[in-house]
Amino acid sequence: MPKVDVYNIEGEVVDNIELSDSIFGFEINEKVIQLAVLNQLANKRQGNQSTKTKSEVRGGGKKPWRQKGTGRARQGSIRSAQWTGGGVVLGPKPRSYRYSLPKKVKRIALKSALSSKVSENELIVLDNLYFQDIKTKQMINVLKNLKITDNNAVFVLASKDENVQKSARNIKGIETLLVNTLNVYDILKYNKLIITKDAITRVEEVYI
Repeated sequence: MPKVDVYNIEGEVVDNIELSDSIFGFEINEKVIQLAVLNQLANKRQGNQSTKTKSEVRGGGKKPWRQKGTGRARQGSIRSAQWTGGGVVLGPKPRSYRYSLPKKVKRIALKSALSSKVSENELIVLDNLYFQDIKTKQMINVLKNLKITDNNAVFVLASKDENVQKSARNIKGIETLLVNTLNVYDILKYNKLIITKDAITRVEEVYI
């Protein structure tokens, strides 16, 4: 079982904890991680780009000149694709890029991502993270105490805590997640994964 130190918000080691092998000591599957990240990025795409066909472009109802006798090519509408201001042939239309992965694949990807953070020493466990009020300065002090100098970290909480979440939201490069919103993309996006002991217990209950 992987064993890691537990820190308090002052940056002091106060304990150590053994992590579950089935989640934090999982064999890392890079291919499945890639599939999960691509899936998340695809599902985020809005897919709302749109072009107009010649039937949707305003105007062009009258035939520009008679069919024969002018010496020019026959034309039915000045809103055909070859005209300036005409419609677009086979252009993009609003669509959904969303697709789903099997639950088993998602689970393997999440375990692989968490295990990669442990193996690369990018996981920090906090004994507790609690603020009495909303203050960005408190979160900045926690980051300094944990030696997070690049402001590139994600906090994982066991449950919603507005004081912590709102204290972090104005710091660029810092994100907060709940256990039930934990995802592969955000785990890998940030250099450090900072998770509370309660959140680890919850992760091991949910994802084991």
